[in-house]
Amino acid sequence: MLSDMTLGQYYPADSCVHKMDARVKILIALAFMVFIFCIGTVYGYVALFVFTVFMIAMSKIPVKFMLKAIKPIIFFVVFTAVLNILLTRSGTVLWHYGFLTITVDGVLNAVYMMIRIVFLIMGTSLLTYTTSPIELTDGIERLLRPFSKIGLPSHELAMMMSIALRFIPTILEETDKIKKAQTARGADFESGNILKRAGALIPLLVPLFISAFRRADELAMAMECRCYHGGKNRTKMNEPHMGVRDLFGVLAFLIFATAVIVTNILW
Repeated sequence: MLSDMTLGQYYPADSCVHKMDARVKILIALAFMVFIFCIGTVYGYVALFVFTVFMIAMSKIPVKFMLKAIKPIIFFVVFTAVLNILLTRSGTVLWHYGFLTITVDGVLNAVYMMIRIVFLIMGTSLLTYTTSPIELTDGIERLLRPFSKIGLPSHELAMMMSIALRFIPTILEETDKIKKAQTARGADFESGNILKRAGALIPLLVPLFISAFRRADELAMAMECRCYHGGKNRTKMNEPHMGVRDLFGVLAFLIFATAVIVTNILW
């Protein structure tokens, strides 16, 4: 399961989405998250599907990588769907037993929520797949730069978020290695009740925390050796520029957003 986590991973490819400005991709991803939860009709979900498939095709990301991003959250998706089914009381009753009631509205809400979560993960994964950590840092820093006039440390925040995102795959890989090593030594992480399983995680968490602190210390030392002192007076080797690709990306999203708004109004 840990090897299936793809958050923070970058997939190099020669596509127009990879070559888009990181600021544009970040803004589109944020707006995409908002519009996912604004969809209220079946036609809106059709527009969501078409837009997502179009962006995946343009990015040249293999479908198996997108499905791999969804696999770790299957339990969360199913759990959310069950809660929506059992906690929704409005609508035509399909089944009733004691305090349990399943309605048509509950089933529809569960299906819609599952679709939203799946496409939300696909959208964020598409952002990290097509944007390198350096580009992501520069994009976040430039978007936060106007707030530096009121004292917000835009460069430091962007660096922190980028480092955290970059080290997610590394920490997961380290966790998988430690788990396999502990299993080879006789540790049992699968059998027993919840309390026993939680206690069995201690031999896994202790070396993981030690490894994380060691990596943080090595990174801090490397940054000091390179005379890193924050974003003041720092320049960029490659300055990002918006071009025709970014215009087409924004246009594609505006078509999707317009379709969502129009379908919500008409239906």
